[in-house]
Amino acid sequence: MVVITISLVSIISLVIIFFMTKVEMWSNLLTIIITSYAFIVFLSLFLITKRTHKKEAQYMSESLKKSGSYIITFLAGVGIFSLFSYAFDKDLDEKNYQDKINTEYNIYSLAIPTDVSFAGEAIPLSDFEVRERLDKELHVNTYWHSQTILFFKRANRWFPVIEPILSKNNIPDDFKYLALIESGFENVVSPAGATGFWQFMKATGIEYGLEINDEIDERYHAEKATEAACKYLQNAYNKFGSWSLVAASYNAGMGRISSQLDRQQASNYWDLLLNSETERYVFRMTAIKIIFENPENFGFNIRKKDLYKNFVIENDTVTGPIESFASYAKEKQINYKLLKFFNPWLRESYLRNKLGKTYVIQLPKDGELTAPY
Repeated sequence: MVVITISLVSIISLVIIFFMTKVEMWSNLLTIIITSYAFIVFLSLFLITKRTHKKEAQYMSESLKKSGSYIITFLAGVGIFSLFSYAFDKDLDEKNYQDKINTEYNIYSLAIPTDVSFAGEAIPLSDFEVRERLDKELHVNTYWHSQTILFFKRANRWFPVIEPILSKNNIPDDFKYLALIESGFENVVSPAGATGFWQFMKATGIEYGLEINDEIDERYHAEKATEAACKYLQNAYNKFGSWSLVAASYNAGMGRISSQLDRQQASNYWDLLLNSETERYVFRMTAIKIIFENPENFGFNIRKKDLYKNFVIENDTVTGPIESFASYAKEKQINYKLLKFFNPWLRESYLRNKLGKTYVIQLPKDGELTAPY
């Protein structure tokens, strides 16, 4: 009777251990089985010794040894069963995981709006090739989540700077997206040397009034570079009379667009065969515009507090040299890094200013750096 009781206790204990323990590998399972059996035998012997007389304990011990082979056989059976169960459970987990993907993870083909325009010009979506190019850029920029989210964040800081300048110069507001796709509102330098938000080449920047030398590079000056871009865009519009061609010329150059119009006997951007970068250019701007105007329609849910802050700025006018911008920054109660963040157009750690020019250095207003977003 005692042997049967011990066997039942062993079986129940093992089953409990089996179902309460999450086993990842069969080797771990066998270790648990062997350890459990040893523990059960030890516990059974201990209880027998405590609760019986010496002769009875000896008899029970011998009986337990005889029953050990049966228990081991049972444990082996449990081990084999567990291996099959593990394989079955693993397959079931994979199936459940795939079912979860099928029901909860969805990627949709996007619908193109019926009427789409760029800078007031209707885009001829009845042309299948035009429609497919816009469709491509809409999908690429919708599902390139990290970049488009960062576009939203940085645009909150820089659109308020750029928009008034475009408006003052009678440039369509849609051209703010040109700066956004050119640089992502980062002061990047292209392999060809194009620099800043508006990606001016050095010669072009100088041609449109930017100061560019070892100490000063106004291609990094958001306001002045935007003013220079407006001059270029207006000149291009005077030449082409079409804002889509103006945008294309910003990428390819006025000369190349003019030659391709003549070569292909075309009169508009939408009918031109151009290099892949310029072909995508206006469509990419338009796709970003569509997403920005209705972000929720494309799955972008961005809280206002997650957008990058547009700082309130105070100006400090400088007409002479500055020996050390690090010392200057300390005097203004900021550090060198922040000084260069707000004034990336200052390219050195000093300003000689031999000609006594007037420069306006931008500084964050008191309390702006610690104010909540």
